Amino acid sequence: MKRILRMILALAMLLALAGTSLAETDSSTLTYASGDYTRINPAMDEHGEINILIFNGLTAHDGDNQVVPCLAKSWEYDAATYTYTFHLEEGVKWHDGEAFTAEDVKFTIEAIMDPENGSENAPNYEDVAEITVIDDLTVAFRLTAPNAAFLDYMTMAILPKHLLEGEDMQSAAFFRNPVGTGPYKLESWDEGQAIILARNEDYFKGAPNIERIIFKIVPDDNAQAMQMKTGELDLALLTPKDAENFASDESYTVYRMETSDYRGILFNFWNPYWTENRDIIPAICCAIDRQAIVDAVILGHGIVAYGPLQRNEYNYEDVEHYDYDPDRARAILEEAGCTLNANGFYERDGQEIGFVISVGAGDQVRVDIAQAAAQMLRQVGINCSVEIPEKVDWGGQMAYLIGWGSPFDADDHTYKVFGTDKGANYSGYSNALVDQYLIEARESDDPAVRAEAYANFQIELANDPAYAFICYIDADYVATSRLKGIDPDTILGHHGVGIFWNVAEWTLEG
Repeated sequence: MKRILRMILALAMLLALAGTSLAETDSSTLTYASGDYTRINPAMDEHGEINILIFNGLTAHDGDNQVVPCLAKSWEYDAATYTYTFHLEEGVKWHDGEAFTAEDVKFTIEAIMDPENGSENAPNYEDVAEITVIDDLTVAFRLTAPNAAFLDYMTMAILPKHLLEGEDMQSAAFFRNPVGTGPYKLESWDEGQAIILARNEDYFKGAPNIERIIFKIVPDDNAQAMQMKTGELDLALLTPKDAENFASDESYTVYRMETSDYRGILFNFWNPYWTENRDIIPAICCAIDRQAIVDAVILGHGIVAYGPLQRNEYNYEDVEHYDYDPDRARAILEEAGCTLNANGFYERDGQEIGFVISVGAGDQVRVDIAQAAAQMLRQVGINCSVEIPEKVDWGGQMAYLIGWGSPFDADDHTYKVFGTDKGANYSGYSNALVDQYLIEARESDDPAVRAEAYANFQIELANDPAYAFICYIDADYVATSRLKGIDPDTILGHHGVGIFWNVAEWTLEG
């Protein structure tokens, strides 16, 4: 009897393993390693790789990051009145079967613009004076001034008015059960475990090839690499070190993709420490051997950073780079009245010069960058340390290992990040000249005028740094070799976002 039971158990185990193997080679399901989500709310939150699968904007970005039609099939611009008129695609349905109309467009952008909703995307639309629904398939935006990036900003995901009107745009249940017009729709959400998306068979651009996409929540870098090896994942953004372990295995394809994604130390100007010590920030910039960090931490998978537009057509190369120069760093400190104390650190007016860099949990590369920078700062006499808090305290912390970057119009990730009191200005940075130059660049469609304005912006930002820029990081995506259709030449944004731009065309073989 016991022998029979052992045989039954053994057979059951074999069947279970066979089932696992079949699941791992299922050509209809793609499993992607994702960070965790508490909500899917593209109107309020800037980031979210999943947004582009569920939602559409009036416009979209192609593989060259150029603006192309999406929910809007065409548009016109009246330069005399600064008015864009969009003509929408016919027959588009929300995932619940309701018709998509111009009312949804008006509702979404007005919700973002409403200061009561606290959207970090609001600066993108602050020059919208009026939104007019002409008919169900036509909507017009009149601006108060030209905005060269406006068509880029109309890639914003449009939300359904019929499900969100009157709801709280920060806490509505909708954002845990989103309904869009995109190529995939929500099938299920197991909190902290997985978000499962099913193919939208009625997608107005044609149903995607892959039937289901699982956003498996794997927030730890090391766990992602292990699960790629075991076949639990089909696609993951790995650290450079982990990605290199897959390079010689024919079962995988490693995509080392260029990004506009930079890392730097954000100084929190709401903290009184920087009111008193803003003048030593150039010394901090000079004290960091950024090339050593690129070589040792990201294994050469990136470049040294000196500003926010290095992967943009409006980058100004001749700006102050703050090249590694510890002697210059010490000289700046001493010119500011700092003297070395018995502990080997500088102090001023009896107060030791030093600060803490906060780093978000789960991103080992950021932790390693911060630790390396802190060690370099201590070597020049700045007592710097690193902490990993449970929750980011934007207003109270001293500094943060920040990441930003946009491969699109230069207005994106400059105006709202460095502009005074703008939605993504998490440093409390304010500089009147920076504001002036960013407005000049936004309000002109003349490339020469914009180039001069952005050059002046970068010069002033270097004169009065908001960040100590460190490096740009390549995105090292590792995929099963069965996955086809990824565009390796697309320049990706912050967090490597952008790889899914053509997901409807992807296929899984065998």
